[in-house]
Amino acid sequence: MSRLRGFEVAKGFEDKGINLPVRSTMYAAGYDVEAAENVTIPSFVLGQKPTLIKTGLKAYCQNDEYYMLLNRSSNPIKRGLVLANSVGIIDADYYENEGNDGHFMYAYYNFFDYDVEIKKGDIIGQVIFQKYLLADDDAASEKRVGGFGSTKK
Repeated sequence: MSRLRGFEVAKGFEDKGINLPVRSTMYAAGYDVEAAENVTIPSFVLGQKPTLIKTGLKAYCQNDEYYMLLNRSSNPIKRGLVLANSVGIIDADYYENEGNDGHFMYAYYNFFDYDVEIKKGDIIGQVIFQKYLLADDDAASEKRVGGFGSTKK
């Protein structure tokens, strides 16, 4: 069977009990992603960097696809959590990059007035795979050499 798209445990997380994402219902678009470890997300203070939540996962997809890291619809109301970048876009060439093996993480801000505790195994977001189109004059030829935030560096 040929591999089209899916999830794997990232290097360094092989023995950490990481669960691969699953869809919770047969018509769900997103795959539920769990936190790889306990983390505290502090109440937001102006100028603060977002908290990265490790997943211990990497994902692969076709060259004309990407995947989106999305918030859970309940997170802002129940946990005060919003994604720092609204939607994370992960390109196909992020998989197994030399900078971090393609390990994807969620970057959250907490807008409650108290710290929020995330436990290992809590569902923290979802992933949706998508195809994309190219413009007529596209001439991209560079290859990714790094991990998180490495495009154009």
